[in-house]
Amino acid sequence: MGTSVVIGAGATGTAAARQLAGLGEQVRLVTRRGGGPDHPGIERIALDAGRTDELAEALTGATTVYNAAMTAYQTWPETMPPLFSSILAATERSGADYVMLGNHYGYGRTSGPVTERTPMTARTRKGRVRAELWRRAKEAHDAGRVRVTEVRAGQYLGPGAVSPFTLLVAPRVLDGELALVHGDPDAEHSFSYTEDVAAALVAVGRDERAWGRAWHAPVITTTLRRAAAELAALHRAPEPRLEPLTERDLALLSFTDPLWREFAEMGYMSERPFVVDDGDVRETFGLTPSTLREALTA
Repeated sequence: MGTSVVIGAGATGTAAARQLAGLGEQVRLVTRRGGGPDHPGIERIALDAGRTDELAEALTGATTVYNAAMTAYQTWPETMPPLFSSILAATERSGADYVMLGNHYGYGRTSGPVTERTPMTARTRKGRVRAELWRRAKEAHDAGRVRVTEVRAGQYLGPGAVSPFTLLVAPRVLDGELALVHGDPDAEHSFSYTEDVAAALVAVGRDERAWGRAWHAPVITTTLRRAAAELAALHRAPEPRLEPLTERDLALLSFTDPLWREFAEMGYMSERPFVVDDGDVRETFGLTPSTLREALTA
């Protein structure tokens, strides 16, 4: 077994580190503060991944680098490009393979199911950033500098997940209160369970067929209303009440936290159906999504 480095200990990075360690890999988990799970197969390293020279040293001997790093949502256009450039450069120096964790923002507005071959034509700030990060990594792959792949996930469900559902819907549903949601609560949307995304990261990093392209993580396609009803049933909470946030609601909330202003930019993904096709990852690696109940139970 080789040595894997996971950068970032959010819900998905932590799950990936645990899964790799469970397969017998020696795992180094790099975070700014040295956090992460207490596991005999996981070495926790406190390091700012934006310091390329120090990161390259930490990657010495690694076979695969998994980039699950994330900056503050409202700062992506300014903070993500330099961080990802540092991680890509350090990985190139180390000679390791490179697996990125991405999302669906780069695709922009769509009228049908999104596949990995859908053009990345997003016009939003955060969508353009995500598309550009993949373009740079793919250029490095095509130039023969490093082997690269990316796993793209949707809105997250699962322990420790941070998403509009976990922030806006779940707490209100469990308390029996009205949940104000961003977008149409009855529009079909493709969600991702953190453990399923981690399984996809691990699978692509260990398979020769994965390199040079992106893969959609397994998705659970449902609506906010059905997910809320399932969550309420699991916890014997009252029937959920969901209503869309108005533009005025978002404007007022933006005065208290800039995160709300950022939700408005990506509104097109929640105001209409946004369905993702995960057929490639199912057929190639045999991965299937957990059920909605399994994700919400976890």
